Amino acid sequence: MARLGALLVAAALGAVLSFALLAAAVASDYWYVLEVADAGNRSGPGRAEHLSSHSGLWSTCEGHSSCIPLIDPFTSESLDTSVQHLISLHRAVVVVLPLSLILLVCGWVCGLLGSLAQSVPLLLVTGCYFLLGGALTLAGISVYISYSHLAFEETARQYGAQHVQAVNISFGWSSALAWGSCAAEALSGALLLAAAHALSLSRQPGAPHSVVI
Repeated sequence: MARLGALLVAAALGAVLSFALLAAAVASDYWYVLEVADAGNRSGPGRAEHLSSHSGLWSTCEGHSSCIPLIDPFTSESLDTSVQHLISLHRAVVVVLPLSLILLVCGWVCGLLGSLAQSVPLLLVTGCYFLLGGALTLAGISVYISYSHLAFEETARQYGAQHVQAVNISFGWSSALAWGSCAAEALSGALLLAAAHALSLSRQPGAPHSVVI
């Protein structure tokens, strides 16, 4: 039963870590980083400061200026199909990732109840729940990556490829935190499934006192 306790504690810690990482990722503004290379020779320091930026799910920060809310990127009076698609992707991301946070809390409560009640079915359901939650987080990250690439392509199309040749784009530490949260959530789900299996074996007739997975 010591192995069972270790699995349950590890799963609980993984769930807490997953929530903390995803909450920090959703709240921060370093998902997408845009920098101008050799800006001094190409367009001057002022222009470089204007182009360099970093953004998150809710706001974007240009240069050293304060961040401004990010509401429906590329909005205009007449939106073409490609821009509407970008807006739909962005809206999907800002719904899916906060929803993953809420589901993490619900999953942690279910896991706690399953641990206290020593319920194999509840531990199994909660383990699958965490795996599905990790898949949802992964889907949100994937949609954001797709949105970012399409947004850059749309910017190049609207303003001309020559204006973005000196621009380097990358994903910042906020997206790395989201990836870490996804991995921790999937690990918690796997640990809960292993705990349910260990508990089931310990209840079988003639099972040894020490269960080895």
